[in-house]
Amino acid sequence: MKEEKVRPFKTVKYLLLGILLCIAVGAAGFLAGRKAMREEPAPEISAVVLENRLSEVSELASMRYHYTNMAQFESRDSFYGVTIPFTTKRFILTYDGVIKAGVDLSRTELDISGMEVTVTLPEAEILSHELDENSVEVFDEKTSIFNPFTIEDFTAFQAEQKAVVEEKAVQGGLLEEAGESARNTVRMLLEPLLPEGAVLTVQ
Repeated sequence: MKEEKVRPFKTVKYLLLGILLCIAVGAAGFLAGRKAMREEPAPEISAVVLENRLSEVSELASMRYHYTNMAQFESRDSFYGVTIPFTTKRFILTYDGVIKAGVDLSRTELDISGMEVTVTLPEAEILSHELDENSVEVFDEKTSIFNPFTIEDFTAFQAEQKAVVEEKAVQGGLLEEAGESARNTVRMLLEPLLPEGAVLTVQ
């Protein structure tokens, strides 16, 4: 019977090849796992969630302008350009008021592209203008039995003065301040709802 020769070097060679094969398989699995982790889909940004948050405050009053106004009213009857005597009526009116300016969030445009969110707000506008009825005072009142004061006199004069005050407020930068305040508020409302890495632009 023929004896087989023992070849220790061949055995070690196979053993090393097996070890190397195991290492290669393990490394491939590890790299594949890392790649899969890197390729995980980015979190989606829900337009519905953002729109619902904005709709919670459909009218964002971002700026309040408090003022005190004093104005003089004077009127007299005339006939063909000639003032009729004893028909002059006048008064000086003072009162406090509040103008509320901001943006209507129901008209906001929302655009989502990947991880970029763009919010476009409408132009700021005057939302309301209220007079404090308790603050109204009348001075230097002069009237005539031939031309007495009427409710229409006060109503028309107040409406005229409200327009004057609003124009002054707008020229003073009220709407610009209201727009900037609204943009800052929208950022504070939406940023907590966005995933990490998202870019929010409010314009």
